[in-house]
Amino acid sequence: MSEERYAPYQEFLGVPADLKPARAPRVAVLPVPYDLTTSYQPGARRGPLAILEASTHLETYDEELERETWEEVGIETLSAVVPDTSGPEATMRRIEAVARGIVESGRFLVALGGEHSITAPLVRAVRSRHPKVGVLQLDAHADLRDSFEGSPHNHACVMHRLLDDGVPLAQVGVRSLTGEERELIRARGVCTVFAPEAVGAPVESWIGRIVAALPEEVYVTVDLDAFDPAIMPATGTPEPGGLDWYCALAVLREVARRKRIVGFDVVELAPIPGLVAPDFLAAKLAYRLLGYSFLLGPR
Repeated sequence: MSEERYAPYQEFLGVPADLKPARAPRVAVLPVPYDLTTSYQPGARRGPLAILEASTHLETYDEELERETWEEVGIETLSAVVPDTSGPEATMRRIEAVARGIVESGRFLVALGGEHSITAPLVRAVRSRHPKVGVLQLDAHADLRDSFEGSPHNHACVMHRLLDDGVPLAQVGVRSLTGEERELIRARGVCTVFAPEAVGAPVESWIGRIVAALPEEVYVTVDLDAFDPAIMPATGTPEPGGLDWYCALAVLREVARRKRIVGFDVVELAPIPGLVAPDFLAAKLAYRLLGYSFLLGPR
């Protein structure tokens, strides 16, 4: 894009309307500014806007893929989902209804959170078009509690809700969980590459287990606390010993090559005023994963 053209901060990448492809966009970016059940440091409701703002200052040429991804896929940024103040359950229904409309229109869903609880209704919406989809979860936490702080819709329960729905699950980067969650992983045969292995061994040595555990169509959810807090401090519940940038990309790239990614979310950014590096990491991750989804694997 030429330097004299500037675009709204609430549009992903900020591409001016007169430069967008004339054809209908294939990608819908859905902001979900919700963090009602955050259990430690709040602020994830401000994550979507921070990601959108940071994205407007990314170079739209992807140096790894050597492509202008946005030109090839077409991207539309939608209005944010407004949480229902009557409670988490009502908000989950609202998110699912909005996301279902996107998916059933044939567009590729990219959701920006917001806390991690939003993933369950997003996956349910995706299943309306891709009923056999599995989920790849990058996360510091297992998120497999049945209930937490009085709610089954807490962010710490989101993956349990997906298991309840019969969704195949594979996890990378987990380094914080309860004993009950560890037993559930064993009992249900959840493929989990814990953080010590994920960061201590070459990705090539374990990625085959992740790929084998997932069906042909995959939804990806990235809780940003999967990354080490040295590069991603802006989360509500940071955990030491996480993934680095290139390890995370290697996982996502290999899954994109060998499976068909049909949607994804990036969640749990709790922006820190004056510290914008985490916002840029989240924005570039979303753009790179979009490129992987469309330009590497089968479509």
